[in-house]
Amino acid sequence: MLSVLIFIGCLAFFINDYIEKSKTQNLGETFSTPSKQEEAVKVDIPVDFDELKKVNSDIYAWINIPNTPIDYPILQNEKNEYYLNRNVEKKYSVYGCIFTEDYNSKDFSDFNTLVYGHNMKNGTMFGSLKKFRDATFFEENRYINVYMKNRVLKYEIFAACTWDNKHILASRNFSLPENRTAYLEEIMAVRDMNSQVKKDISVTESDKIITLSTCMNNKNKRFIISGVLIYDSQNPSN
Repeated sequence: MLSVLIFIGCLAFFINDYIEKSKTQNLGETFSTPSKQEEAVKVDIPVDFDELKKVNSDIYAWINIPNTPIDYPILQNEKNEYYLNRNVEKKYSVYGCIFTEDYNSKDFSDFNTLVYGHNMKNGTMFGSLKKFRDATFFEENRYINVYMKNRVLKYEIFAACTWDNKHILASRNFSLPENRTAYLEEIMAVRDMNSQVKKDISVTESDKIITLSTCMNNKNKRFIISGVLIYDSQNPSN
């Protein structure tokens, strides 16, 4: 009887994990549209934000990294860690969501927009970021796409590195240009076997960057991907 109960418990766990994994993997298919064009700004937005908002009004953007499973909505709630263990339907989930905190505005106008996601062992959420530790993968996969209802942003990845677990935004005053410069210099100076830095990409304190952050096995460390904004459909000349 005990063996049967253990078997049933394990079976229930794996079924639930499979369902959660399927939900995260199917998000892109569920809410994507076949090259839907927003006539007002004449850019292709491959995500139906009207449908997304019906599911959860906290969704304000979508992130996509080609050649990875990362193809998810970005959410922000007034409670900063709300989506740490909740899915887009606001139900408990070990997968959580891809989210930002109120340290950042939702228009990506800050010097550094910090985006969080769990390092899932099955590669979902931000579990695939670890691929960027490999020099070849890092060189061959350069871009992060961010979509909003009437806007497209494109970032070029310039670093994938091991970082400390201090809160990047809470521990630094990025309103000061010298602090922005110091932060960029720290990234460019990283040297370790699990990090890649592309120094031939120009990044200055006047640029806008995005940082994708996920946990590591070492609780005192995090792994971050940094990209610099190279295209904004609302200001394509810059």
